[in-house]
Amino acid sequence: MKRKFITFEGPEGSGKTSVLKAVEARLKRRGVDVLSTREPGGSDIAEQIRQIILDIENRKMEPRTEAMLYAAARRQHISEVIWPALEDEKVVLCDRFVDSSLAYQGYGRQLGYEAVYDLNLFAINGCLPDLTIFIDVPPTIGLDRVFDNSRDVNRLDLESLTFHERVYRGYQLLIDKEPGRIKVVDGNRPVEDVVPDVMALIGMLEDT
Repeated sequence: MKRKFITFEGPEGSGKTSVLKAVEARLKRRGVDVLSTREPGGSDIAEQIRQIILDIENRKMEPRTEAMLYAAARRQHISEVIWPALEDEKVVLCDRFVDSSLAYQGYGRQLGYEAVYDLNLFAINGCLPDLTIFIDVPPTIGLDRVFDNSRDVNRLDLESLTFHERVYRGYQLLIDKEPGRIKVVDGNRPVEDVVPDVMALIGMLEDT
């Protein structure tokens, strides 16, 4: 594989993190040099920003503050982790990236697509995914999964269903805007059934 930047997106409880880990394991078994990472976070400074963003005690955080913190964490993550890995011709798998900001802050927080997009254009400075996998799960099912499993509940999990429905609609609009990059996979199945579909999409990027 040539160097690739592949991001995984989805609403809360979509299972994207589990899918990413399974894809990473399969690629490594094939001898692919893979780096997996996440947002917000992925580097020391970005992980510290993550703690501020997701802390349930920070319920008073203003939406623009939230959007700027995500963009700041993203910039640090790109400069320290993502870009160096791509320069080393590694395949980078990232759990969330700029589409999350567009969906969550642009649509969920109702800051507007253009405002959040412009903020993040400055942050990413041309670093865009080659492929984005959207794990499609309705918000009600995803939130049920979050509160039924052992994952730590964060500040965004505690938002209203209305908020999460806006996020989900935002993702649908992003998919309509960029169907060539963002590919949809049905997440209403066990992880072991989802992974082959994701591998097939990644295979579309491989040299023939």
